[in-house]
Parts: sequence; C-alpha cells; structure tokens
Amino acid sequence: MVAADELFKVPKQKKQVSLWVHPDGKVIGSLFLLEQSALHAGPEEPIEALNHDSPFVVISMEDPSELRFYNRSSVIRVEYPNKGVVTNGSVTQLTCQVHLMDGSMIDGQIIEILPQSHSRTFDYLNQDKERFIKIYTDTDEICLINKSYINYVTTVDE
Repeated sequence: MVAADELFKVPKQKKQVSLWVHPDGKVIGSLFLLEQSALHAGPEEPIEALNHDSPFVVISMEDPSELRFYNRSSVIRVEYPNKGVVTNGSVTQLTCQVHLMDGSMIDGQIIEILPQSHSRTFDYLNQDKERFIKIYTDTDEICLINKSYINYVTTVDE
C-alpha cells in the first residue's frame, strides 16, 4: 500500500547546476526537473523549470545539506555542461555577446527554432513569457540568463 503523502509527490530528477544569485554570488546546487516535460517528449529542461510563473524555485544544496527556495528574480544566471545540441535545417543560430549588469560578458549562440518572420536576436530577447534566455557558450556550457540582469546584447556576424 502507498502512503497518502506519496500519492501527491510528482516524480522529479535532480540536475546539478551553478547559479549566480544576487547578492550571494556563485552557488552550486541541483534543480528538480520533472521526469516528463509538459512541452515536449522527454524530461523537463532547466530553462522550463526557471521560466515557470511561480516566484520561487527549489534548489537542493549539498554543502550545507538543505533545500533553499530562491526567488527567481534574484537568480542572475544558471550554467551547466552542454551535452551536445542537435541542429537541423529549421534551427536558427544567432551568435551574440551578452553584457550583464555586473560587467561580465557571455559569448555564445542562441540556437532555437524561431519563426522565419521573427528570427532575429531582437525577436528572441523580446519573447514575453520567458524570464530566462538560453545561450550555448563558447566554453561548451549552457547558460540560462535572467533577462532583467542583461544590460545589452550585441550580435556577432559570422
């Protein structure tokens, strides 16, 4: 027999990430991701978890061993290793440099399926519902950046 509290648990898996949080700085922890995404086949991706409407995100810490509930507005960026991205003809690739309010710069590419009529860097940055954008960095990491901490973005012609 399954315990009553087990009936209400949603199956999730942990994904270790590096977070830059204002004002604490760099924090290492794990996001809890759904085993099945509501948007596509396969598990939820970190950007989906960060772009939820709820104001807080749960981070599992190892040292100290605790759960922290971070306000999404205070998360500047999240990074984790890129396991490889599969591109096809319908994917738009935009090379850019993101300048953050703390003076840091992130070089990389936006790699997304974008409609032909809205396939510019400007269009991607101005998506209404997305709080975080996804950049594939030159250091082979994925960087999720909170748009409210971006000072400006420049495009790089290839």
